[in-house]
Amino acid sequence: MNDSIPDYTMQTAPAGYDKEREGIARGIIHTVEYPSRAVGNTRKAMVYTPPGYSAEQKYSVLYLLHGIGGDETEWYNHGKPQIILDNLYADQMLKPMIVVLPNGRAMLNDRAEGDHFAPDKVQAFETFESDLLHDLIPYIEANYPVRTDRMHRAIAGLSMGGGQSLNIGLNHLDRFAWIGAFSPAPNTKLPELLLPEPQKAAELLSLLWLSCGDLDNLKNVSDRTHAYLSQHSVPHLWVEENGDHDWPVWKNGLYQFSKLIF
Repeated sequence: MNDSIPDYTMQTAPAGYDKEREGIARGIIHTVEYPSRAVGNTRKAMVYTPPGYSAEQKYSVLYLLHGIGGDETEWYNHGKPQIILDNLYADQMLKPMIVVLPNGRAMLNDRAEGDHFAPDKVQAFETFESDLLHDLIPYIEANYPVRTDRMHRAIAGLSMGGGQSLNIGLNHLDRFAWIGAFSPAPNTKLPELLLPEPQKAAELLSLLWLSCGDLDNLKNVSDRTHAYLSQHSVPHLWVEENGDHDWPVWKNGLYQFSKLIF
């Protein structure tokens, strides 16, 4: 693992970190459509480009995933990532990055409606691995000036998306060097399946972030993952913060994680 990873003491994000400020440069967040061979149709994602974005510059990319009840708009509607990131750029606390907000439910009708736990919908969150690796990432790399090596690609998410981030990221360390999971859900694979070769993973990871609220009913998923990582000496940041399975924890996760990557 990257020896330069800082010692980290959990801090609550400062007051106003998620409030729109006056007089600062702003990024742009917009919706794109990309062809998905994994699903067989055209799918939507939101893309945030940072303040001062220029086609003459090369950017790192963070793929930021939603929960089981959301879609590509969930972070935008409830987490306001563009405001959090704009403020961090204004404070000179972020590396230049593009943030992609996909729809992690890879199926023909990928809207967040009906029974979110229906078997075909749960399966669609697994299918997303192929959609992300073979369809969305190539689309982003063909249409944006991004760096394409693993050191400049991160994946993170909340709840179901946190489980996806661990499942996909740790299974593809040739593609992702930075992985974050905020309150990962029970879709998270058992630790032995996530990291069958923990020492190899430890050598490849630049940052593995795991956070959860202390009142979260799903905290056992994070606890077992943290215990396995510790047992096998896999460096990671484990953050147990005050909170439940809710947006204050996830927004704080984005605020803290994004400062540390790239």
